[in-house]
Amino acid sequence: MAGLGETIGRLRKDGRLKPSRPGESGDAGMVEVRGFGSNPGALRMLAYVPQGCTTGAPLVVVLHGCTQRAGSHAAAAGWLTLADRLGFLVVAPEQDVQNNPNRCFNWFEAGDITRGAGEAASIYSMVQHMLRTQDGDPARVFVTGLSAGGAMAAVMLATYPELFSAGAVIAGLPYGVAQGMHEAFGAMQGGGSRSDRELVALAASAAPRPEQTPRLSVWHGGADHTVQSSNGVALARQWAGLHGLAAQPDEVEEQRGRMRSVWRGSDGDVLIEMNVLAGLGHGVPLATTGDDPLGVVAPFMLEANVSSSLEISRFWGIAPPAIADPGWNKTPAEDQLHAAERGAPLGQQVMASVAAHVPENIQQVIAKALGAAGLMR
Repeated sequence: MAGLGETIGRLRKDGRLKPSRPGESGDAGMVEVRGFGSNPGALRMLAYVPQGCTTGAPLVVVLHGCTQRAGSHAAAAGWLTLADRLGFLVVAPEQDVQNNPNRCFNWFEAGDITRGAGEAASIYSMVQHMLRTQDGDPARVFVTGLSAGGAMAAVMLATYPELFSAGAVIAGLPYGVAQGMHEAFGAMQGGGSRSDRELVALAASAAPRPEQTPRLSVWHGGADHTVQSSNGVALARQWAGLHGLAAQPDEVEEQRGRMRSVWRGSDGDVLIEMNVLAGLGHGVPLATTGDDPLGVVAPFMLEANVSSSLEISRFWGIAPPAIADPGWNKTPAEDQLHAAERGAPLGQQVMASVAAHVPENIQQVIAKALGAAGLMR
């Protein structure tokens, strides 16, 4: 049986399949794959195999945000261009309006964020199908997403940690931060009720723990009023806990409005990074100008003079490192966390400021007092 790459090439050659430019159609030149396996979440699978893709290629799963289409999101964010350049496979699951009228992945519904069930299981099936039919490298599978897609990327990393080498979450939320839509809206505004310890426990119990926990890159706009940047802090701390690391980063560096915190393992390797971009709203950071433009500005695709997609690819090790040192300035380790948390409601800011300094039982007392005063939901 011909593989997906051969089929795509044949269809393009005889004119039945014509790639479109980003934004020209929802699929943006990606190919729908039917019959990929178990699909309890009723999702649609789109795939992209760059010409000349070789055996053992990495696989990147790209998850769109609310109101977006999978193909146009993957194209506008620069992932398809990077696939052509670097030779990796792309899978872009797409939500159906029958599941969610705004096309949001249901990152807050228990039936969709549990291992072996719902949307999480559908995405798992897509990955297995792509690896099997394209002979991809199972040791180099990655997942990224924006907003609801970012929260769903966190779901996949928590529920199938053995499947992914690393992931990236843009303007997303921690795994298990909300159950149901009401809690989801509260969490988006920085009003999540679960402590760092509870979030770590939820992620740790979501699946059997693998020998190696996936590495994580977190990106968030400092002026994101749709999903408060305090969620990026909570996600980074959740993942630090899974890796057995301290909540505070090992170092923080700043360069042209981008503040990057890193958590290192015992061998010195960076296991978690968090990037907060000053003044950026809700969307994927892009660099569409300059010597190496990448991506297309569109709704939720924001010019930021830095390509998150390229930087994430470098963090994952599937793109070569930057040639020149961008000139980072070291800053105190707490500065980025405080900068991100300033976008949160007052009660959340207070809790964030005391989290690293007081016991869990005292934190609970403070949280109850803040809630009684109407400063925290």
